[in-house]
Amino acid sequence: MTSVTTQSTHAAETDYDTLADRFRPIFARIAEGASAREQDHQLPFDQIKELTKAGFGAVRVPVADGGAGATLPQLFRLLTELAAADSNIPQALRGHFAFVEDRLVSSGPQRAVWLERFVNGEIAGNSWTEVGTVKIGDVITKVSPDPDSATGGFRVNGTKYYSTGSIFADWIDTFAQRTDNDVKVIAVVNAHQPGVTHSDDWDGFGQQTTGSGTSTFKDAVVEADNVIDFDTRFKYQTAFYQVVLLAVLAGSIKAAERDIATEVRNRTRIFSHGNADSFREDPQILQVIGEVSAKAYAADATVERAAQALQRAYEAAFLDDLEQEEHLNDLAELESAQAQVVLTDLATRATSDVFDALSASGTSTKKNFDRHWRNARTAANHNPWVFKARIIGDYSVNGTVPPRVWAIGAGPDKK
Repeated sequence: MTSVTTQSTHAAETDYDTLADRFRPIFARIAEGASAREQDHQLPFDQIKELTKAGFGAVRVPVADGGAGATLPQLFRLLTELAAADSNIPQALRGHFAFVEDRLVSSGPQRAVWLERFVNGEIAGNSWTEVGTVKIGDVITKVSPDPDSATGGFRVNGTKYYSTGSIFADWIDTFAQRTDNDVKVIAVVNAHQPGVTHSDDWDGFGQQTTGSGTSTFKDAVVEADNVIDFDTRFKYQTAFYQVVLLAVLAGSIKAAERDIATEVRNRTRIFSHGNADSFREDPQILQVIGEVSAKAYAADATVERAAQALQRAYEAAFLDDLEQEEHLNDLAELESAQAQVVLTDLATRATSDVFDALSASGTSTKKNFDRHWRNARTAANHNPWVFKARIIGDYSVNGTVPPRVWAIGAGPDKK
């Protein structure tokens, strides 16, 4: 694997602003319609298509393979900017970028096949979570040898919930178990076939247009080359998934700051018990906006720090030093957990505190400013931070390394 091209933190293939300038006009157009899309529950099919057509889905692919050669810190800065435009879209692309990452650290002929697909604008969705498992780690979705396949193919059957991004995707990264040997695998299913259906049935009060609904597989075909042993999955995957959500939180604070600052700037009505002849010059109002801006700065710095830990874990995959690789992956998991605990509180407070700069009109449903809090609160609820805080404490006190693979299941009542 040492022959595979990597992107170094200290020798980035692409300057960040040069890279970001390619997408910022698209981000601006996305921001213009974000509130209306949520209010009308319009999924961002066109916006995601425009991004992928511009090469956004291939920013991590090395330049030599046709991509932008972005480092992980650069990717997460881009995702934070995109989240400030519409926090739903980075989460919708979370599974895609994770699958890109997995293919980047893989070896063999399929690596080049997938990198070419990413460069051509194809994207992957996520389909892992199940409801109804008897115990943690059980997998109901099954992959079975296809007796009708002349090339050793398989069929996939099962139902997945919270399958974020799959409704927009060309391929679906599906966690399943083989029936012939009980091995847990990733089945990369072509989304454009009769055996795959999607339902836009996510009913959360925030992140409403991520397309995080139910995906159902009924004898869906998957090629043998696209059934990948789960144990070969990139080791920093759970930390990666978490840091995408941290970028969502950081972007939500930026969006709240932007929208409320604009509202304050344009307001003409003042109060008899205020401190200035114009709302935009009232020092107490400016203080509120300033504190939210400072929290946005801290959120940016937190995401950057976690992304740097991921970059070190990525580079370690090519070191041929297993002990060092394991150590850096453990640290990436730890830092993503520390960042989550901090940002959960920071983002939910900041997106609520902005209302202190507004009067009652700021709660207008037409203005929809509350979406920033709802989106931050919803994104923060993924992978409960209280468990992460305990894991951090266990590491600090007892040196216990964080778990790197998360799973869920039913409790004793099996509900």
